[in-house]
Amino acid sequence: MKTFGIPAFEDNYIWCIEHNGTAAVVDPGDEAPVLAHLAHNGLRLGAILVTHHHGDHSGGIAALVQRFDVPVFGPAGEDIAGVTVKLREGDTVNVPGIGAPFSVIDVPGHTRGHIAYYRPNQLFCGDTLFACGCGRLFEGTAAQMAGSLHKLAQLPGDTEVYCAHEYTQSNIRFARAVEPENAALSARSGQVDDLRARRLPTVPSTIELERATNPFLRCEVPQVAATARSHGAADSSPLAVFAALREWKNRF
Repeated sequence: MKTFGIPAFEDNYIWCIEHNGTAAVVDPGDEAPVLAHLAHNGLRLGAILVTHHHGDHSGGIAALVQRFDVPVFGPAGEDIAGVTVKLREGDTVNVPGIGAPFSVIDVPGHTRGHIAYYRPNQLFCGDTLFACGCGRLFEGTAAQMAGSLHKLAQLPGDTEVYCAHEYTQSNIRFARAVEPENAALSARSGQVDDLRARRLPTVPSTIELERATNPFLRCEVPQVAATARSHGAADSSPLAVFAALREWKNRF
């Protein structure tokens, strides 16, 4: 089994989970690169998994289901055309041919109904947890997003984090402004710069790496809290720190 990131638009990844000729795709915002990848690799599509309603994650569904009679899994809390199986936290997703089932985790914040798909060693989290960052709050609240990130941070450290965008370099620039003395972050910055210089993806990351370097998972760290206080946090509570960091990142 392997998982391949199909590039789409300027910085999206459509994740393709492949096993024995069957593929499931996660967040197909554009059908064209998916169809090209399936054809080039002799794969048959077995399912579509969607994390939230934004067009760069769901725009390719209609064209794909015209060609393939497959289930389309998506959040129960959002109205996404083409979704045939609506999911909420605690549900299980079985896709024949691609191994272990996924558990569904509700992760509101970026959008109100955003979900993530988790199975041992793999997390597909859309625009909730990014490599060294997190999604903007388009519909949800800071409290919702902070709660969602806290859930994900409790997953095993070796869980691979498959986010949907190549934002890592810009996220690291912000993270280093928040926590300039973080040695793990400094090391990660060099590794990411090297990967991007060679036009290679910087994701997936891991939960362990995010805990060590992602400021939005480190709101209880004294230096992170102190920096947030200097950028408008009302106090040093994790929620106040998170909210101040997210607002600062919007303008960074």
